[in-house]
Amino acid sequence: MLRIHCPYCGVRDHEEFSYFGDATKHYPGLEAEHHDGWVDAVYMRNNPKGVHHEFWQHTMACRRWLVVKRHTVTHDILAVMPASERPVQKPEHKLEQRPAP
Repeated sequence: MLRIHCPYCGVRDHEEFSYFGDATKHYPGLEAEHHDGWVDAVYMRNNPKGVHHEFWQHTMACRRWLVVKRHTVTHDILAVMPASERPVQKPEHKLEQRPAP
């Protein structure tokens, strides 16, 4: 069982939270020429092994959005911060796009 320290409500069981994915993902602009960028952002996912930043929402209490820094192998939670305070990172690498069948 994961125990997440909500900065607003204190330590709570992970069942009070909903996982919403990669907090390091960058989304392109809304212009039409960014179609491939949106396909990449929405459908292509890395499966990192090690420390990763994830979006979680405290759905059963304060409903605040959080960024949880978690080790994906050991499930240790290393840090929790409000989503509005997350560090903005440049993408390290782009996922390889698979050729269309």
